[in-house]
Amino acid sequence: MDDAFGITPPPNGRIIRNLVQGANYVQSHILHFFHLAALDFVKGPETAPFIPRYDNGDTYRLPKEVNDAVVGHYITALDMRRKAHEMGVVFGGKMPHTTVYTPGGVTDTPTPEKIALFKQYLTELTDFITNVYIPVALAVVDVYSDNFEVGVGCKNFLAYGVFPLTDRKDPKGGNQFLPRGAFINGKLQPMDADKIKEEVRYSWYANETGGLHPSEGKTVPELDKKNGYSWVKSPRYDGYAMEVGPLARLVVARDPEVVKLGDKAYSVLGRHFARALECLYVAQAMAEWVDQIVIGEPAFLPYDVCKEGRGMGLTEAPRGALGHWIEIENYRIKNYQAVVPSTWNLCPRDAQGQLGPVEQALVGTAVKDPDNPVELVRIVRSFDPCLACAIHVLEVKGASKDLKRFRVV
Repeated sequence: MDDAFGITPPPNGRIIRNLVQGANYVQSHILHFFHLAALDFVKGPETAPFIPRYDNGDTYRLPKEVNDAVVGHYITALDMRRKAHEMGVVFGGKMPHTTVYTPGGVTDTPTPEKIALFKQYLTELTDFITNVYIPVALAVVDVYSDNFEVGVGCKNFLAYGVFPLTDRKDPKGGNQFLPRGAFINGKLQPMDADKIKEEVRYSWYANETGGLHPSEGKTVPELDKKNGYSWVKSPRYDGYAMEVGPLARLVVARDPEVVKLGDKAYSVLGRHFARALECLYVAQAMAEWVDQIVIGEPAFLPYDVCKEGRGMGLTEAPRGALGHWIEIENYRIKNYQAVVPSTWNLCPRDAQGQLGPVEQALVGTAVKDPDNPVELVRIVRSFDPCLACAIHVLEVKGASKDLKRFRVV
């Protein structure tokens, strides 16, 4: 909407957006590691929610004292995730699905009390990340070091950039805390949104809707399509399948800790390591950003909805590169397309037969016990997948009937 309406948020609006989004990064990364992925490496007690888990006899290797400590952190991490949500609520109104974002900034009014409360939450969360999350992640990295060789993937990475640090518009995304770029065949290059296309050869969408830029995208389901095997479209950047997410962001940023890993970064453990690092980086940066809020200054600019227009929004959700495209005609949305992180990562093969990133990461993986394929689970989970996010269709039961009617004045 900012792009379509031609407006730029004032400093307070930019900063508060960063803080709300940063809080979401923190809660998401804590959730992923401790509650969605850690139990692939940590043996819990024989009680819910720790069972059933995959176990092939070699699944859990942490020393008992370390394993038991991490199990204890499971509950603590739930509380920390709640507090990260509450931190986002300070300026975001509610979490998830914050209510304060508006074209031109945010509708929140910052106060000294809100700033102090945000800092209080942030101090506690930063302490948890530094003294619990990072050490636990490093313990897993140390004991399961063979997983640096598993789940390599496509080794091409895309990042739109996130957390703008200045108020000037920068189409190249050079003014962001985590920068924009594409890393292809071992080389970093500027990111060009015009090079994004979505293919549908093996997706359940009509073939004529494939090969289009998202701004011209169409979504026409074709359930009985021959060779189709996924509701996810196949986005490509300059023809390449691209991995997105925390690892992609730090590869594009040329983070020294990730660069130091070399090819080992392109792996299950590389993704977990990058996510933990990024969680700390964002928390530390927020401590600076919150002090930049100026009490009494506006947090959004007034705007008029344009009669005709197009807009593109590129950012980074915790899971990775997130792009939205809108076309407005006669004050209404004519076309709206989104290419979300899991669309990039979970996509099927394209017309050239090129597999998607997760598919490539799975190929050739040795599975010790087909009935307990923990090796595959670890690979897929390292991408933090969300299939519900990745699909493009919504089936509404009774769609032929009016569900509700509204009169907008």
